[in-house]
Amino acid sequence: MHTRTFVAAAVGLGLVTLSACSSSDSGADSKTVTLVSHDSWAVSKNVLQDFEKQSGYKVRVLKDGDAGQAVNKAILTKDNPQGDVFFGVDNTLLSRALDNGLFQPYEAKGLGTVGTAYQLDAAKHRVTPIDYGDICVNYDKAYFSKHKLTPPASYADLVKPQYKNLLVTENASTSSPGLGFLLGSAAQYGDSGWPDYWKQLKANGVKVVDGWEQAYNEEFSGSAGGKKAGGDRPLVVSYASSPPAEVIYADPKPSTAPTGVATGTCFRQIEFAGLLSNAGNTKGGKALIDFLVSKEFQEDMPLNMFVYPVVKGASVPAEFTKYGPAAQNPETMAPDKIAANRDQWVKTWTSLVLK
Repeated sequence: MHTRTFVAAAVGLGLVTLSACSSSDSGADSKTVTLVSHDSWAVSKNVLQDFEKQSGYKVRVLKDGDAGQAVNKAILTKDNPQGDVFFGVDNTLLSRALDNGLFQPYEAKGLGTVGTAYQLDAAKHRVTPIDYGDICVNYDKAYFSKHKLTPPASYADLVKPQYKNLLVTENASTSSPGLGFLLGSAAQYGDSGWPDYWKQLKANGVKVVDGWEQAYNEEFSGSAGGKKAGGDRPLVVSYASSPPAEVIYADPKPSTAPTGVATGTCFRQIEFAGLLSNAGNTKGGKALIDFLVSKEFQEDMPLNMFVYPVVKGASVPAEFTKYGPAAQNPETMAPDKIAANRDQWVKTWTSLVLK
């Protein structure tokens, strides 16, 4: 997730990765619709083929880095967008996209099946909720067992001396999970308390890298990729849904996940899709958004993008719920509070942690 999709998994499942095209490639009457997304976009080939067959549109996908990078680029190119639909803006960045006029209103067919708690723009329908997940610290079970150390369970634990130099997180200014972890700490410690918390984290040796891919698949000792890369950090900011991926794509599969989740460090993330304001193919874009909230796509998501569906009644695979259940009491923050504070908080965080 952001970026959270496992490359080996995509290859193993034969997930579709399509070539990019710009909006200039598809006029209003074109039968091609272009989806712009972060690198974690993935869908089963047969599911996408069903949409293409039923709708008559050919889907092309442009993956554009981590969610934060993708949103920023979409804003910069909004007058001449790279595609028709943007997928992957989440509640941590939603106000930035909306305030910059990135999307045009569209009320998706089937929106009534989406839980109201996820509809953060219900009055204007500029974005449609697609999925949710929880940003949480993950830990390497083998490391903590070997060192006879109890894994951290909360934000407060992470600043304790026994966890010094163990945590890697993502840059809050460039990475969605990095920003989510910052917002979670602000929700936990309040507007005035979170900077002191981060001073303690820095003093306790937190390492900051640009994005999730580097943090999880290179620095984290508990992931398959991290093991190969020689990662030496047994704590990483990732997702509550990361442990099942480590089981599902392992060969042979272990009976239990090699990684765990510090459940007291979670922040709820909701992802959205929207019809870009200057889309060349608005009709195709609307059809694609309708597809994203269809039960077929919603039930396909968990094992592809490791997120939970927002549509009521959509089933989740047993392995997913067994190894990566959603957090019971994640930190949350109202969209208007995120909008009012995010940029200044990121600026303060940068000065405290990176300088």
